[in-house]
Amino acid sequence: MVTPYLHRARDRGHANFGWLDSYHSFSFGQWYNPKYTNFGVLRVLNDDTVAPGAGFGRHPHANFEIISIPLAGALEHRDSMGNKQIIREGEIQVMSAGTGIEHSEMNASGEEEVKFLQIWLFPNKKNISPRYDQKLMNPGAIQNAFVQILSPKPGEEGVWIHQDAWFHIGIFTDLSTQTYALKKDGNGLFIFVLEGSVEVDGLLLEKRDALGLYDAEEVSFTQMKNTRLLLMEVPMQ
Repeated sequence: MVTPYLHRARDRGHANFGWLDSYHSFSFGQWYNPKYTNFGVLRVLNDDTVAPGAGFGRHPHANFEIISIPLAGALEHRDSMGNKQIIREGEIQVMSAGTGIEHSEMNASGEEEVKFLQIWLFPNKKNISPRYDQKLMNPGAIQNAFVQILSPKPGEEGVWIHQDAWFHIGIFTDLSTQTYALKKDGNGLFIFVLEGSVEVDGLLLEKRDALGLYDAEEVSFTQMKNTRLLLMEVPMQ
């Protein structure tokens, strides 16, 4: 097992514009670190807090698979395909930008912050027709286990994208040990601690720490009480 990427929460990039407080696991915007540019096809992992009534105005994207996961509050999505949706904690949103799409992501509340993860992956197909989808994840319905929230196959549990990637969320209320078996040869596993702490490969990871592993068929975790993890299995090239 190879451990090429260990990124403590305190070492992430950070930008605070007042309306947006954002932490970057990978180089983004004005923050650039050659050690942290991507993990395989995983290019962006931003941990965003947006003030009430504020947000990202209409802007374009092309040839990215873009995933949003609200952690608190409500996020309003609008795009050039005519979609207008609100996503909340417990839901996941996916947008295949493909040949090009314009969208906005705004805090749907005028009183409360919205906190969400914004994740970009390079696709395995370029210039496809843009698409949008969102689904209820409801990982809290199954505690002390990993729940699939994203895959490359329509019809499987969660949303799907144009990439051989699988995402899982686990909510662990008790001390436990779990094993995750990677689904495709050549993929790596990127672990992001949302809450609590976990021991992986002899390393203790705490809130918002990240660890990337590859050349492994399976990975074992020892989760402490009240821990929430996001696993992102992605191709390494």
